[in-house]
Amino acid sequence: MQTEAELTSPSGSGGPPGGAPRSAVTLDLRHRASRRWGERVIALLLFGCGLISVLTTVGIVVVLVTESAGFFREVPIAEFLTGTRWSPMYSEQHFGILPLLNGTLLIAAGSMLIALPVGLTSAIYLSEYASPKVRAVIKPILEVLAGIPTVVYGYFALTFVTPFIRMVFPGTGIFNAASGAIVVGIMIIPMVASLSEDALNAVPLSLREAAYGLGATKFEVSTRVVVPSALSGIVASFILAISRAIGETMAVTLAAGATPRMTLNFLESIQTMTAYIVQVSLGETPHGTLEYRTIFAVGLVLFIITLAMNLLSQRITRRFREVYE
Repeated sequence: MQTEAELTSPSGSGGPPGGAPRSAVTLDLRHRASRRWGERVIALLLFGCGLISVLTTVGIVVVLVTESAGFFREVPIAEFLTGTRWSPMYSEQHFGILPLLNGTLLIAAGSMLIALPVGLTSAIYLSEYASPKVRAVIKPILEVLAGIPTVVYGYFALTFVTPFIRMVFPGTGIFNAASGAIVVGIMIIPMVASLSEDALNAVPLSLREAAYGLGATKFEVSTRVVVPSALSGIVASFILAISRAIGETMAVTLAAGATPRMTLNFLESIQTMTAYIVQVSLGETPHGTLEYRTIFAVGLVLFIITLAMNLLSQRITRRFREVYE
């Protein structure tokens, strides 16, 4: 005979509804509780990593602003931003940053002439023309360029690029802006190619098929349909690559020289903002002096430029992004 409790139980065994044993339900609840605790721990770890990144950025900005304030207490900002002579290490000191800015923009402009067309055409080939097997071979080779240390690019410029330039233009100096621009352009090709290819691959296949249905050739589809549709991503990759070129240090330091001057001649030696920071950071300048604080003032200008470039990239991406269903 069954008891009244056993008869009224849905499982017939006095257990919980659904027929699951009480011990199994207890284990399941414990498992869910442990999973919730695990998720909370992971969330806290991720939050901590994000917080470290934010605090690091804030710390860098605070150091740059604090040290730069000490510099600008002795050097007027107008002289710093408009002066055409930069010689803080000499007895007759001048603190005009325009020569360093000129050299930085010269390297960036020269590298753009190499990286943007080569990177974009590489992206179009990989996205629209290359077979999966060819893409699987070529794309990793392109990515290898991004993994080569920048100092290696600098020595490559000195031992190969510069001698070649001097063969064509005998009056070129050992250190010149052309050599630095070429190696920096080669260095940022993978960034342009990879980001542009991602933007091209995001264009729906239906747009390509519609263009083919209208009788367009593959070249017309690639250049008149796919590229315009992915223009926001492509432009964003261009701006990020230019920011990378502006912030490049070792390759430019070794290849372009350390002569701050106002010039548009790529065959002359120049000095970029990053190269000057390397020069002063070698340890020969006493800590706390005006000459020492110049690296923070230059670094602050470099930070503002790269930040503005990244913000512009994000704005262009949001403004002209195409959303497909």
